[in-house]
Amino acid sequence: MYYLKNVIVLPLETGQEKKAAQDSEAVRDPEETPHEGSTEEGGTLYLTDDGKTARRLLDEGRAVLVYLHAGNRQEDFGFCKYACEDPGELDMQYLERVYRRYRGIPWDILETARCLIRETTVEDVDDFYRIYKVPSITAYMEPLYADPEEERAYARDYIEQVYAFYDFGIWTVVEKDSGEVIGRAGICFREGYDVPELGFVIAEDRQGKGLATEVCGAVLQYGFRELGFERIHAFVQPDNLASLRVCDKLGMESLGQVELQGQTYVLRVRESGYPDPFRTGMAGPENSP
Repeated sequence: MYYLKNVIVLPLETGQEKKAAQDSEAVRDPEETPHEGSTEEGGTLYLTDDGKTARRLLDEGRAVLVYLHAGNRQEDFGFCKYACEDPGELDMQYLERVYRRYRGIPWDILETARCLIRETTVEDVDDFYRIYKVPSITAYMEPLYADPEEERAYARDYIEQVYAFYDFGIWTVVEKDSGEVIGRAGICFREGYDVPELGFVIAEDRQGKGLATEVCGAVLQYGFRELGFERIHAFVQPDNLASLRVCDKLGMESLGQVELQGQTYVLRVRESGYPDPFRTGMAGPENSP
């Protein structure tokens, strides 16, 4: 689903620069652009190379993408979150994601046969408390804050700082059939390691159906193909047998045990060149974790 309906080029009246912007199939130059003070929004992203115009649009609460070129390099666009140098290379997915960032709409990261994996929202926090209240969930991972308002504040900071900076992180897992939040999964970095880490949790009442393997397999492939990682780690406590089975099914090899902050973990790794278990039939039966 696309929330972005229009991309308006404004003003870009410098000939070559305007043509470069219009070369992108995702960008249109409408016959009428909103005048100053207009409140028309309707899913619109504005592309401009003029600092004053960009600042005015942002002050009006509009979504703005700045076009940088030789003619405006001396201008200070530090106040604008997003900029590009070659509008002709822009595609609709990128523009949609810029628009969603401005409007606080989570990105849809990927889909599996049964799940949607999307960015977390503050509204997801209540579902996280439902999932994390089960002792078997928090036995192997950090609990949520005791105060839900602290957890919501943490979620806001994570969205604004981690997603916006890295374009990846730990995401929310939604079951397609029910529309219910059933877990979390994604990729993050652990302090002291330069290799990204796979993290996941699936609600207890959804375990034993192969969902963890399905979701994490898709996350790994996204990390390799879309994010360009060459290898991805997983840190699993030795007695967390269910997660170790998931790692086995994902083709994550053991690198032995490591000690982190007084806790022992089995360190697993998956290389980008390893055969995809879901394409080779190695993933195992569907009633697995």
